[in-house]
Amino acid sequence: MEYSEIQLRENRKYLELLAKEYPNIQAAATEIINLRAILNLPKGTEHFMSDLHGEYEPFLHIMRNASGAIKRKIDACFGHRLTEKERRFLATLIYYPEEKMALLKASGVVSEDWYRVMIYRLMEVCRVAVSKYTRSKVRKALPADFAYVLDELLHAIDVDGNKEQYYDQIILSIIATERADAFIITVCRFIQRMIIDRLHIIGDIFDRGPGAEIILDHLCSHHSVDVQWGNHDILWMGAASGSDPCIADVITNCVKYNNFNTLEDGYGISTRPLATFAMETYGDDPCASFRPKNPSEAEVSAHDEQLAAQIHKAIAIIEFKLEGQAIMRHPEYGMDDRLLLNKVDFAKGTIQIDGAEYLLNDRNYPTIDPENPYALSEAEAQLMVHLRTSFLHSERLQKHVRFLYKNGGMYLTYNSNLLYHGCIPLEPDGTFSQVQVGRHRLSGKALLDYADQLARQAYFGKEGTREKEDAMDFMWYLWCGPKSPLCGKNRITTFERYFIDDKGTWEERKDPYYSHLESPETAEMILKEFGLTRRRSKIINGHVPVKIRKGESPVKAGGKLLVIDGGLSRAYQPVTGIAGYTLTFNSHELNLSAHEPFESRQKAINEEVDILSHETIVEKMDRRIMIYDTDDGRRIQGQIDDLEMLMSAYRTGFIKQHS
Repeated sequence: MEYSEIQLRENRKYLELLAKEYPNIQAAATEIINLRAILNLPKGTEHFMSDLHGEYEPFLHIMRNASGAIKRKIDACFGHRLTEKERRFLATLIYYPEEKMALLKASGVVSEDWYRVMIYRLMEVCRVAVSKYTRSKVRKALPADFAYVLDELLHAIDVDGNKEQYYDQIILSIIATERADAFIITVCRFIQRMIIDRLHIIGDIFDRGPGAEIILDHLCSHHSVDVQWGNHDILWMGAASGSDPCIADVITNCVKYNNFNTLEDGYGISTRPLATFAMETYGDDPCASFRPKNPSEAEVSAHDEQLAAQIHKAIAIIEFKLEGQAIMRHPEYGMDDRLLLNKVDFAKGTIQIDGAEYLLNDRNYPTIDPENPYALSEAEAQLMVHLRTSFLHSERLQKHVRFLYKNGGMYLTYNSNLLYHGCIPLEPDGTFSQVQVGRHRLSGKALLDYADQLARQAYFGKEGTREKEDAMDFMWYLWCGPKSPLCGKNRITTFERYFIDDKGTWEERKDPYYSHLESPETAEMILKEFGLTRRRSKIINGHVPVKIRKGESPVKAGGKLLVIDGGLSRAYQPVTGIAGYTLTFNSHELNLSAHEPFESRQKAINEEVDILSHETIVEKMDRRIMIYDTDDGRRIQGQIDDLEMLMSAYRTGFIKQHS
């Protein structure tokens, strides 16, 4: 394609910069050839996970087995050559190479022949795993220790047996030099690395489970990952920004689920000052409503349980005060119904809510001043200074939150799909809700875009400014506000759950969005709002556990919307009946996996027990999806267009070539 002089002149500065990298026609043409070839490769496999909630063991196992993708590759390679038991063994070896090798060596089954057979089998799986990538991309991903050897074995094309002895000798030399263990471990890790091209986390990494920090350590080292923030993530991000109500809510959530490890061991945030304050303030208080939950069924002594209950009550009272202060600072939040401390009759031990009077099950509030119920006591204020400092100076937490900002956002449009955690706030009639945010009334995409901007301002804004303070408060609103796209409820009835036995006051109504989930028209409206109009475009959503036991399906709106929170968190599993959904999207199909609860890492290694998963093909593609069909393909085509313009500039003498 030739370009006019006007087009070249308009793009001169850019073309001169491009010419520094491609100084002549030959260089530009070579890159065009390379890029056009890449466009005609199959798209890489995308892996979608949601609502991890600190459950690091099942998360890491699903990452190792790629939601069954590795097992499918093994079956494709060896379905008619190996027994099911042999294929299961090979899968376990790929998932846990170090541990499995140690067990095998201890049992004496490892020999030179065993090494040779396993290396050949692993390399066959490895070739399939890398087959859709360019040789350049594979080489860049090769582990340094065995880069040359792997490159040779991966691209072994033996014509007339000319190199048969050559390849055999490479493997025999690996064994003879006692590098077979290291090589097998490297190949297994490389297969795990290459089987998934892109990982999407649809929110809620934090809370409930014991290892959010372990999950985030893994994600920080992942080669290609994005995160759509969930309400639990935004709460921790607000806490890391220095928001007092977010800090109080984070600690309350941790204590509620007996999850001190994440705070103290994971992030080095000491709760000792809080424990001391709680014992001094609530030492004679049974704190019956504040007994922590224990979904992992960890062994907890009666003394520790009582102390946890006291800590729980102490931080909950602080939480209600700080939340009340935020609500009064922002009448536009429309959360006055959550101002409850001033509705307590401390003499009678009752509270007025929505015109009805309820008896409180707890009448011990030593730190609440009835005349000024939302003011922190002096001791509570000092405690919050300590806790805020701990959150701001936790290096690991700050590293993880910076990762979430760098790799995350309120939503993502990727390869014609729309990814978000919670909801798009709707009115009962299915139209977009207009939400007041500061001086703005926003809806749909504009609401999420502005929320994303404020979330970044909360963390990166200039300290001490009104803008940063308001943005930090908005982080708390995103956690629990009535029209928050991350919360999706009209209110969070935490106070009622603690202090009122009458369950009739606990109603939390979901946003009308959730009553329209089965409507294809609503899904189409939302997709169009975000610029997605292709027939196969879908919404991929998390946040709300799918209750399989009640007959719910994760496939909504005639297949246009997928909810993939099936309950990875142990706390949800009694309700959902399963342990989570994950999704894989390869060049042939969109595959939904429903996972049974993960028993244990040790059982997976010793007994070769994988997570039992039930797979459903949500959509089979009419034709194989190639890179030219994807977002990356459109970006590459843009590069080709730019290079063709540069070649035109060279040919017309508009820009001088260099050798």
